[in-house]
Amino acid sequence: MAQKRKSKERNNRKTKLQKLNPEEPKEEPEEEVTNELTDMPTLTKGRWKNKQKVLVFTSRGITYKGRHLVNDLRNLMPHTKTDVKMDRKSDLLMVNEICEIKSCNKCIFLVGKKKRDVYMWISNVPHGPSALFHVEYLNMMEELKFTGNCLKASRPILSFDSKFDDSPHMKLLKELFIQVFGTPNFHPKSQPFVDHVFTFSLMDGKIWFRNYQIVEENGELVEIGPRYTMTLSRILSGSFGGPILYINPDYQSPNLVRHLEKKSSTKYVDNKAAKIDKKMRRSDKTFAADETDQVFDTNLTAES
Repeated sequence: MAQKRKSKERNNRKTKLQKLNPEEPKEEPEEEVTNELTDMPTLTKGRWKNKQKVLVFTSRGITYKGRHLVNDLRNLMPHTKTDVKMDRKSDLLMVNEICEIKSCNKCIFLVGKKKRDVYMWISNVPHGPSALFHVEYLNMMEELKFTGNCLKASRPILSFDSKFDDSPHMKLLKELFIQVFGTPNFHPKSQPFVDHVFTFSLMDGKIWFRNYQIVEENGELVEIGPRYTMTLSRILSGSFGGPILYINPDYQSPNLVRHLEKKSSTKYVDNKAAKIDKKMRRSDKTFAADETDQVFDTNLTAES
């Protein structure tokens, strides 16, 4: 009973106060302060669906430029993996098993021959196709020292020459380059920015690779590096094997080029002509000795 009386007294007091002050100012809700750094919405709202993984490694006997090219490609392509050097005597089909162990479905394999020539295999593992290129005019980022720069794991724009759409084999190479060099969208290791361009140009029967930084929105570009050219040798239907789909008729191996240059050189003929010219300029006449030259010779005077 005592508790009921107390509750009634409290209610009576509240009603009296409301009658005395019928219009009380309502408290305005305080504005919530948001932190721009911590409360920013995430940029990558999508899912990583295109799970392309590229294995980039070399064979033994590769030149130092080939090793630096692997490092540059790994810095530019966040969806790559690497492995130890493979023995040159091993079968190329072993590369498919290495890619399977590394959970990669694309491969860039550099092969060095005679400590001067660099070949590049680009393959779709394990069903193919695969293409073999001869790499020339290779220059790395550190060697060029260009002013261009880009984020380490940003996604590139792939720019292709219009000649890639002229023939079936070039269309095949274009699709292969897109799958290998293009960073998948929403990749965990990639940055959600686009600040550089990979260009593939066709000139003089070679594919010219360049990497440019996008400086301004109006399309101004500054080269970053690396730069190199690729001469197509052949395209195979399988991964590092299988029937040949295309052979480049204009391709000449470096050994054949060096042999033709040596055969067509006139070094031997020039040496023979130089010897004959030297004999012609040499005179057979000898001049008589002057008797007064021995006047101041002390040895002759002592003997006499």
